[in-house]
Amino acid sequence: MTIGRSYAKVLATVVAAVSLLAAAPASAALLRPEPGQVFFGVSDTGVNSEFTEFSELVGKHPPVIETFRTWGADLTGSVKRWQKAEARPILHITTADPNDGHELIDPRQIANGYGDSYLIALNYLFWSQGMRAYVRPLGEPNRCLNVYASYDCAGALRGAQHRPYWYKQAFRRMYILLHGGGKLAKIDARLQKAGLPPLREEGSPLPTGLPKAPIAVLWSPLPSGSPELRWNRPERFYPGRAYTDWAGTDFYSDYPNWKALTQMYDRYRGQPFVLTEWGVTGSDDPTFVKRLFVWVKRHPQTKMLVYYQDFGSVNLFRIQNFPASLDVIRRRIAGPEFPDFAFEPPRPPPPAPRGVGK
Repeated sequence: MTIGRSYAKVLATVVAAVSLLAAAPASAALLRPEPGQVFFGVSDTGVNSEFTEFSELVGKHPPVIETFRTWGADLTGSVKRWQKAEARPILHITTADPNDGHELIDPRQIANGYGDSYLIALNYLFWSQGMRAYVRPLGEPNRCLNVYASYDCAGALRGAQHRPYWYKQAFRRMYILLHGGGKLAKIDARLQKAGLPPLREEGSPLPTGLPKAPIAVLWSPLPSGSPELRWNRPERFYPGRAYTDWAGTDFYSDYPNWKALTQMYDRYRGQPFVLTEWGVTGSDDPTFVKRLFVWVKRHPQTKMLVYYQDFGSVNLFRIQNFPASLDVIRRRIAGPEFPDFAFEPPRPPPPAPRGVGK
């Protein structure tokens, strides 16, 4: 099952599948690595051979792979790449149209339920595949270049529908629906507690409940905001501890604000911390890479870091362009504290709901 199927078909299947809620897999400790370990990952360039090439370059198979997709996109090819790579996926969701960049759905619309069918489909995808995964909805909400960001690059509010309040409410709704795990009344009660309207019917009957997907949700603003303004700081966009599994941020060599990074880490102690993107950009910088790995070791709540490769053989981030930095990475991740694979307990596929496939 993929998101390529129509939402109507997915909703019909979820209606039938809700009787199997008790068989849904549990999320094991927010999908953290084993104690003392850190997941080293890489972004998905869309080409399987490039994942293999990166693995050979760094001398280790990355246990996680981060894929960037647009709201409502077909995930057929992504699922196949995740399976071929034998890596646990991180799915980043943007609302920018991949063709012309316009906003497909705004935070206020998401918060009010106008994207519920897509979120239900994602919930069912990860449940039905038994696929342990991380979902990173609307990363970098305080980066002015993102269409869902509250503020433009001059620091002005984009519009009422983009206020930080609506971002937080949208994130809460996404968290609740993506996780699932209850009959319709229970899901609606969670939404009501978060100050959100109940599940919205969008042309198809609502499911009688949502299965519990084996996922963890990542929240990841920039550490100091772009632009760097008081009202664009990460804490303005925090949906609350009850609606985030991991907290994290992005961090690059061309803007290494170590103070802001540490402040963000300290602010969200008690949750696993993730560098959802990090990388060397522009010029080789082994000193930055060394300092980053020292920082990770001194901040043991950091349980994952994902190197950003970008797309195309020529770009500002690709590690092949930076041999000294690559050498540091190879040496730092060689030990057992950086595992080659994310442990996946064996699990048979869930039984097919009655009537499905006939």
